[in-house]
Formats: sequence, structure tokens, C-alpha cells
Amino acid sequence: MSEADDQQTKQYLLARFWEAALGFWRKGGGPTAWLLTFAVIIITLVGLGVQYRLNIWNRAMFDGLEKRDGSRVLYQSIIFFPLILASVGVGIAATYAKMTLQRRWRDWLNAHLLDQWLTSGRYYLLNLVPGDHSNPEYRVAEDLRLSVEAPVEFATGVFSAVLSALLFIGVLWFIGGELAIPVGNTTIHIPGFLVIAAFLYAVLASGSMVFIARGFVVVAENKNQAEAEYRYALTRLREHGESIAMLGGDTEERAGLDTAFTTVRKRWRELMMQYIRTTIVSQTSSGLAPIIPILLCAPKYVAGTMTLGEVMQAASAFVIVQTAFNWLVENYPRLADWTASARRLASLLVSLDRLERAEHEETTGRIVRKQAEDGALRLRNLSVTLNDGSAVVNEADVEITPGEKVLVVGESGTGKSTLVRAIAGLWPWGEGEILINFEGLFLMPQQPYVPLGTLRRAVTYPLSPETVDDAMVRTTVEEVGLGHFLDRVDEEDTNWEQILSGGEKQRLAFARALIHHPNIIVMDEATAALDPLSQEQLMQLILERLPEATVVSVGHRAELEAFHTRKLVLEYHPEGARLVGDEPLRQRTFRRSARFLARLRPREKPSRVSKAEQLRGV
Repeated sequence: MSEADDQQTKQYLLARFWEAALGFWRKGGGPTAWLLTFAVIIITLVGLGVQYRLNIWNRAMFDGLEKRDGSRVLYQSIIFFPLILASVGVGIAATYAKMTLQRRWRDWLNAHLLDQWLTSGRYYLLNLVPGDHSNPEYRVAEDLRLSVEAPVEFATGVFSAVLSALLFIGVLWFIGGELAIPVGNTTIHIPGFLVIAAFLYAVLASGSMVFIARGFVVVAENKNQAEAEYRYALTRLREHGESIAMLGGDTEERAGLDTAFTTVRKRWRELMMQYIRTTIVSQTSSGLAPIIPILLCAPKYVAGTMTLGEVMQAASAFVIVQTAFNWLVENYPRLADWTASARRLASLLVSLDRLERAEHEETTGRIVRKQAEDGALRLRNLSVTLNDGSAVVNEADVEITPGEKVLVVGESGTGKSTLVRAIAGLWPWGEGEILINFEGLFLMPQQPYVPLGTLRRAVTYPLSPETVDDAMVRTTVEEVGLGHFLDRVDEEDTNWEQILSGGEKQRLAFARALIHHPNIIVMDEATAALDPLSQEQLMQLILERLPEATVVSVGHRAELEAFHTRKLVLEYHPEGARLVGDEPLRQRTFRRSARFLARLRPREKPSRVSKAEQLRGV
């Protein structure tokens, strides 16, 4: 990508961010958004008035000290404390108004983004399509926070800086007057010399800062990306801790984490060098700013044309003007951080936009899912492809009637799981039609999801636990072989994802199916972690409790044929897997053999042991 294209992309991303973010004022925030905005503006104006009054106090106080006027000094001393209290009160009000605006804005934008991310399985589809949307959870949490905090600070800061500069430039103009410099037989008069000096000083200081800090945006973006990648690596280590520990992958994982952190460290060093360079300019400027006006006013004070109070007022105004001029430059690092976060958030929005457009546009290369008028499931000339058009499953044409129990088999890599995702509506790429009864569709993946919270919530998910009768939950948990957890079904702060084994998670999925009582059940190797006897018991439970449900199973085990009435065979071809077999199945002798095995190998009742005992091998 050329530099011009890269710059255009960055501008587009910022425009996309503002398109979404400004919706808070256009429609989302309602009157509250505008009331908070006006409150921030009014409080800023009041704060500027208090600052001006303190500047006047500065002059009056030092004039009283110069003239040794005790009553004047006492009066100024007395009114100083109300001025400080007013300044503190304005500061508190400004903080409350700004942070409330930031909080409400973030609340709205977070809801807006989650609405897009969690619609139509886009959170899943993002993993399957190219684009700059890695680590979306970091973008939703951290980048979104920075993206709404910084603009409020910048807007109020710039507004205050502009007004301060205009007001106190006027103070410098009237207090400083003109400077007369004798040159030979003539005298050069410089009107508003303090204003000119403030402007030249600001140009020099700000220009130096801009020159030094021009690389902040790129450095900040690189640092944020490195931090996100390191955090993602740590998250994966935690999520897959059991597999890593069993494989003894500690050393290899440490090497990978060290590599990721080395990148973080390099990015931090680059950022540190940027901060060091800007600190040199910033600290030098802060040290010189209060002294320069005193040096410039010293000749007029010595000549008696300027009082001490006027000198101190001019010095105070000069510092305020410099602070106003330098505000944007001194906040450039934060601007760089905000720019990086806004672009990362916008990149996620752009990827979600593409998915949304693809859902609504009538284009080729998309599978059409329709409500079935009759029958349970119909695949009509269905071809499933990758998002680049590469075929996975080609020209499948199948009709499954209500109540049928269909087993889909085939070698690994023939696209069975991809076909299941297409039926579920999670895989949109391809051609043809899927006619399905949307109501009552229930998916059982090979690795069931275990949500945070109680075991009751995990059993009833995605239904709310309060909507399911307690007796039904307990009975179902007992039926699927998880009865040893019944006394912990409402236990809080328990990581069931780590406690449950793979087989127990699949039992949990069967419990959900029984509670939801669906019309169509699609199983993607949903018994792969179970032993043959447990598989028979759970499949038999489904057949007995849900006899009218249509079941579509993907699996490799031959024993599964005993629980199905029909078998579809997928065969791999370079141009896409094809259905090469469609045959009826008779109830076979697996159930008898399973019962025979059960008598030879009695099943032990699971004992309840602590995690520490499990680790000790008890």
C-alpha cells in the first residue's frame, strides 16, 4: 500500500468512527446528550471568569505589597479564599459534567457496537473473514473507552485554550502597552510587545514540539497493537491451560510469550524516546515561560511606568497564554493514543459493515436461508464455499422430513462441520438454498459453551434460569449423568468451564436440548468425548424424551447408526465434497452389545473430590 493510500485509509477510518460516535447526539443520547454538552460549555466559561478574577487579584495584591498598604493587603487576603473555593467548585463541577458525558457516551456507543457485533453471529463470522479486526474484545473494551474519553477532554481543552488565549492576550496588550527602545537618535516603539513576545515564544516552543512529536501517532498505534497481541496470547494460555499442561508445553508457551513481550518492550522503548524528546521541550518551556515576561517588563518597572502588580499580572497572563498556545502540542501524545484507538475501533466497525452489507445485498456467493413451509429441512442445490469462493461442499440436494434421524458421515476434511454451520446460518458463503423451520432449531457443537455464572445458568442457557422450573432442571441434570453436581447447581463464583470435563460438557449440552425441547436438533460430533455406553444412554434419552424431533448428526462412530434412520455420506473431491450416499438405516444390535459391555464393566458412580485432590491424583 502506498503512503497516499495508507493516509486515505486512516482518514476513512476516522470518518467512520465519527459517523458512529456522533449518533449519540443525533439520535441515541436524546436531550441528555445536549444538556450535558451545554453544561460543560457553561462550566468552562465560569471557570474562565474565575481564572480572570484571580489574575486581577494577582495585580491588586502585589500593588498593595509594593505600597505597603496593610488594609489593601488584608482585603485581598480575605477575598482570596472565596476565589479559591470558587475555583475548586468549578473544577468539581467540570469533572462531574465531563465524566458524566463520557460515561453516557460510552454507554450508548458500547450498546451500538454490541448490537452490530452480536447480531446474526457476526462475532463468529469475524474469525472467518480477512480484515483488521483482531482482538475485538480489546477494541470493544479498551479502545472504545479511550475513544470517548479523549474527545471530551480535547474539546473542552481546545475550547478553554482558545478563550483563555483571546482573553489574556487582551490583558497582555493593555497591561504591557508599548515598549520604547532607543536606537541611536531615534526610539523604536513596539505596541503590544508582550503579545508579540508571547506569540513568538509559542511558535518557537510549539513548533519544536510538533517537529519532535510528529511520529507519536505511528508509535502509539504500534504500541497498542503489540499490547493487544500480548494480552491475547496470555488469554489463550489461560483458556487452553489444561491442554498445554498435559502436553508439557510450558517451555514453548514461555518462548512464545517472551517473543510477544519483546515486541511490547520494543514498542514501549520507542514510545519512551518520544516522551523523552517531548519532555525536554515541555520542561524547558515551562521553566522559561514565567521568567520571560518579568525580564521584558523589568525596564518599564525600573523606569516607574509599570507597577509591581502590573508586572505580576502580566507574568500570570503570559503563562496562561503560553499554556493555551501549547495545550494541543502538550496533549499530542494523548491525541496520538486516541487516534490509534479510534482507528482500531473503526476497523472493527468497517468489518461489521461488510458483513451487514453482505447480509442485505442480493449478490451471488451467498447461501439463501428460508423458512420451510412443510418438512423439517431441505438443502436445494446447496454449495458451501470459503469466503474466497473455494468449494467445500458442492451441489447437495437433500430433503429431511419431520421426525427423521439422519446421520452425516465422511472422512475428516470433507466439510461436515462446515455444512452444519451453513444449516445453522453461521456460514453464509456459497450458493443454493436452505429451507428450514427456524423456530425450534437447536445446535449441539462438539465443544459446548459454558457461560459464566452458576451451573443452573449453564444448564438452561441461552434461556434465563428464572424461566425454567427448578424441578425440571434438577431432574434433567440427574438424567444426563451430572447428578453429583446437584448440590452445587446454584453455587456462585465457580469456574465451571474448568471444572467440567469434556464428556461432562457434552452431557450438559444434552441437558440443554431436553430442557429446550426443540423441533430440530443438529449435532456436530456432540458425543465425541463420551464413552460408547454414555453415548448410548444419552442418545436413547433424546429418542425417548423427544421422539418427534428431527435429528441431524455429524459423527464418525459406527455405533451412532443405531440411533438414526438414515445415513448421508460425504466424499471428498477437489472441486468440493459431494453427497455420494443416501441410505436408510435399520435399528442394529449396538444397544445389546452396549448393555453386554456395561455388565462386563460396571460403571462407577462419580465421587465428589476437591480440585486439590484431583491434582494429587486422588
